[in-house]
Amino acid sequence: MRLLRKISLTSWIFIALVLGILLGVLFPAFARSLEPISNIFLRLIRSIVGPLLFGTLVYGIASAGELKTMGRIALKAVTYFEVATTLALVIGLVMVNVFQPGAGLTLAGASGAPLPALAKPVSLSQVLEHAVPSNVFESLAQNDVLQMVVFFFLFGAACSAVGAKAQPVIEFAGSVAEVMFRYTKYVMFLAPFGVGAAIAVTIGSKGPGVLFSLGKLVGTLYLAQILFVLLVLGTALTIARVPLGPFYRAARQPFLLAFSTASSEAALPLALENMERLGIPKHIVGFVLPTGYSFNLDGSTLYLSLASVFVAQAAGVHMPLGTQITMMLTLMLTSKGVAAVPRASLVILAGTLGTFNLPLEGIALILGVDALMDMCRTSVNLLGNCVATAVVARWEGVAIRSAPGEPLEVALTNR
Repeated sequence: MRLLRKISLTSWIFIALVLGILLGVLFPAFARSLEPISNIFLRLIRSIVGPLLFGTLVYGIASAGELKTMGRIALKAVTYFEVATTLALVIGLVMVNVFQPGAGLTLAGASGAPLPALAKPVSLSQVLEHAVPSNVFESLAQNDVLQMVVFFFLFGAACSAVGAKAQPVIEFAGSVAEVMFRYTKYVMFLAPFGVGAAIAVTIGSKGPGVLFSLGKLVGTLYLAQILFVLLVLGTALTIARVPLGPFYRAARQPFLLAFSTASSEAALPLALENMERLGIPKHIVGFVLPTGYSFNLDGSTLYLSLASVFVAQAAGVHMPLGTQITMMLTLMLTSKGVAAVPRASLVILAGTLGTFNLPLEGIALILGVDALMDMCRTSVNLLGNCVATAVVARWEGVAIRSAPGEPLEVALTNR
């Protein structure tokens, strides 16, 4: 028993991930019955997001002082977001042209497959309009991260402007943040069960073939994402002089959660806490990390550029370099709304295919392995936003701790 207590939470999550895959392959019917466990874990995670954002953003911004500081941080964050997403699109286009994963495939077999019910893609102006909440309680109920960020940002700014009279509200927000961090620790005890159940349900429902079908497409995507992490995110961390060891320890658990559940929400609370453990101030963590969920989806934008050209290759449509560059510029804008619509990346992919006269049947071809690709792009989205937070903090002159506070897994093990 003492030996089991010494195993870190990260190790338990990885063990659960492997066991979940085995259950899905060997006992698919039983694996599908585990869906309630996965749903309960995700519901508990979602219950954290709203109160935690309220506490961290309001307390952090109100404590930061001048609004000029937050404006400067916002400008730096947006600048980083644009550079990172552009490089993600470029790497996706390069990899899909080099490996040609769609060559030799045909869309004929997919034409009879039912297409998912997709909402219409949204324009950038619609995303900006959607970002402003008309009812913050509705935003909390729907877990709309972008709307919550906008409201809590303005609320925190108002608290800062009011001064001493707002101090009780500011202290309350700080207390809420601390309570929600402790609440997160309790929920994380269930992480191995939730992770194992989530991957078991995916494999049990889709069948083991989801691990092998369209292997060249999946392999190209994973290789492209790995290159992006090493070349772009690694370079950003190095230039900003972020200590890699502490950053790795802070990011690995949220990354594993995002990968295994294919849910950005599942990893957000833990990512917020672990970034603060690196010594990054609350107002930077609370603003950059959640805002990146709508404006810095590196994994999703890379996937979109790769998947669009893949469909063209499978349909036998030649896309000149100029057309691909135009498509990249289009995706640079439309991908900013990927988190604000149902079916996320598939919605933007459908809109891109329609814009460039590519067959929508390509979506049906991709659907068979989309669950596996979704895990990859979601985890890279999360990692990219953690890097953005650290880089902006260093840009602001914050000293990242070379020896961060007690890791969450240690805190859990010691209790």
